[in-house]
Amino acid sequence: MDFKMPIRPEISHKGSFGRVLNISGSDYMPGAALLSSLSALTIGCGYVFLCSTEQVINAVAAQTQNIVFAPLSDLIEQLNFADVLLIGCGLSLSDNAKSIFADALKNVKDIPVVIDADGLNILSVLDQVILPKNLILTPHPKEAARLLRVSVEDILSDTVEAAKEISEKYSCVTVLKTHKTVVCSQTFEIYINNTGNSALAKAGSGDVLAGMIAGLLGQKCDLYYSAKLGVYLHGLCGDLAKNDLTEYGVLAHDLIRYIPSSIKTLL
Repeated sequence: MDFKMPIRPEISHKGSFGRVLNISGSDYMPGAALLSSLSALTIGCGYVFLCSTEQVINAVAAQTQNIVFAPLSDLIEQLNFADVLLIGCGLSLSDNAKSIFADALKNVKDIPVVIDADGLNILSVLDQVILPKNLILTPHPKEAARLLRVSVEDILSDTVEAAKEISEKYSCVTVLKTHKTVVCSQTFEIYINNTGNSALAKAGSGDVLAGMIAGLLGQKCDLYYSAKLGVYLHGLCGDLAKNDLTEYGVLAHDLIRYIPSSIKTLL
């Protein structure tokens, strides 16, 4: 696969590279909000607005000055200005989280939407929901099983077919995360990724990937290409990190440090 990074015009400003609204995190999972937000920025988007609880915002603000924050009470207003919506990383499965998820999907304008983690689990139990037309779902096998209401064994027996079924059911691009992640377009074109290793099997790794894909969408890459390129670079981050830290010692936040090095291989 001949990947290229999106072009960055010399005459530009932060708005040129997209505004990602990240509705992520919960009081017991603030790390997901941090990881997904920083990975979107590190891959090149202009800025990230993190919309979350006060406790999450305070926890993330204590660790970085690179993210803009918005309370959940401003969710609808923030949707009006977003170029990309990322939702679900560490969101939890509380009734409040389900309400936030439903409100976001109901009010999102015609922009790309990435649903990850708890957002997928909430989606799997919603009976009636109008989904955006520019949608990426990023399930691991257990989340995929919930989305299709089958067993994990059914998913693992044919990951390509499972990815196609999710894309058909939800009219989306599917990123089915395994040791050889399958990306399926809305027209059922298939890409099977060949980067990555067991270092990626660590809590928070998926949050980093979701942020990377959202950051590429902010730079106006199309849905399928953003998913493929994000998956490829994410795996490459794991490969580069493994060389320095071993497959045992790589943490999710280490992957973010290797995003620039992975990008360099394409420049």
